[in-house]
Amino acid sequence: MKPIDPATLKSFAPNGTLRVGINLGNPVLASEDAATKKLSGVTIDIANEIGKRISLPVQFIPYKSAGATVDGIKNGDLDLVFVAIDPVRGVDVSYTPAYIQIEGAYMVKSSSALKRNEEVDVAGNEIIVGKGSAYDLFLTREIKNATLLRAANSQSVVDDFMLGKGNVAAGVKQQLEIDAKRYEGLRMLPGRFMVINQAIGVAKARPDFERTTLYLSEVITQLKQSGFIANSLQRHHIQGAKVAD
Repeated sequence: MKPIDPATLKSFAPNGTLRVGINLGNPVLASEDAATKKLSGVTIDIANEIGKRISLPVQFIPYKSAGATVDGIKNGDLDLVFVAIDPVRGVDVSYTPAYIQIEGAYMVKSSSALKRNEEVDVAGNEIIVGKGSAYDLFLTREIKNATLLRAANSQSVVDDFMLGKGNVAAGVKQQLEIDAKRYEGLRMLPGRFMVINQAIGVAKARPDFERTTLYLSEVITQLKQSGFIANSLQRHHIQGAKVAD
């Protein structure tokens, strides 16, 4: 593939450093070492590879939620984000093709009468979600009868749920499974309620955002085809995510 041209590069990273928003609310994408604060994960690997290809230093800026990273790129504080593809965000954010797919799932208390995903969207049920997350945006469009309650972020969903908010917790399956280990008496409903396509996003407000998106799309295609992303997922012991087609 052709190297990125100087005009596009200047539009992409005007400060001479690639500022990357990292969502720590999704353990499939990235994690932070509690002691050293070092970031690791598939999104870190991809961002470092992009920085190497365009010969720019990479600055990682962690956030607690995907919604906060989207706000960061809309405000001009970031040059690149890793977020789920969603039409609401797509008003301001231009996406590459997906690099991985993950699943959104429901969790209930063991005593719940709910057994299937199809039983959730019923009047009287209250689903707690992370505010501004991909599954919040999706369920806001899809849920017709149940009520949505919003936690501050994805990490807070299970804690709020155990404090008595709602009777269904929704989120990324891996996040729910990790959080559920801190409590007893919880179970996942089988299957998934959505597939979440994760992509790189850049701000549509930037000049040349189309060419930037095209360049990044070519990079993502190469990284998928070469096995880079699959190897990254394996190296970081990520379960339940697959390389997108």
